[in-house]
Amino acid sequence: MELNTISNQTIALAGIAQATVLVQQLATTGTCDQQAMQASIGSLLKIDSASVADVYGGLSGLKLGFEQLSSQLTGAKPPDPEQARYAATIVYLDKKLSGRKDLLDTIQAGVHKAQSQSEQFGLLHDNVLANLGDLYHRTISTLQPRIMVNGDQAYLSRSDIASKIRTLLLAGIRSALLWRQCGGARWKFIFYRKKIQAELHHLIKQIQ
Repeated sequence: MELNTISNQTIALAGIAQATVLVQQLATTGTCDQQAMQASIGSLLKIDSASVADVYGGLSGLKLGFEQLSSQLTGAKPPDPEQARYAATIVYLDKKLSGRKDLLDTIQAGVHKAQSQSEQFGLLHDNVLANLGDLYHRTISTLQPRIMVNGDQAYLSRSDIASKIRTLLLAGIRSALLWRQCGGARWKFIFYRKKIQAELHHLIKQIQ
């Protein structure tokens, strides 16, 4: 499977965008797009996949991320500063994480545990989300800068929502890793903007 393609890079970018939107939805409303959350969290447990799209259960699993990324790149609506901050920090933390074998080993073990739990209880079961949320807390949260999520304290203080938010941030890290594995880099996001926009248009048409 050829990883280093503009299509794969765009799919991974949409994965990051989708995770940040879902985090913001949960933090501000206490709920989020369930289909998108299923695809994003499912990507954490897909270790061996036939394609980059398959990591998210197919292109349709990234509909929210594609739409969000498209609106940001075309200027259809002003970029959301919170989402932009989450995304930038996720990409930065992924690079820091790549040099920490101890944390990577911990994450790998935690993901294997979550895979077993999800087979028993289901992907979005409280036990699975609590385990993945705790995994994020024990690993990514120890790196600087920590991602500070803004929202309604009534939601942020709930343990179930906190677990979902941390799990989705971990999913964002997974997408950032995928973006890097597919040859993604900051300069490409800047200079290949038109190519990414064209690819987004092509990908969105495939799921409409």
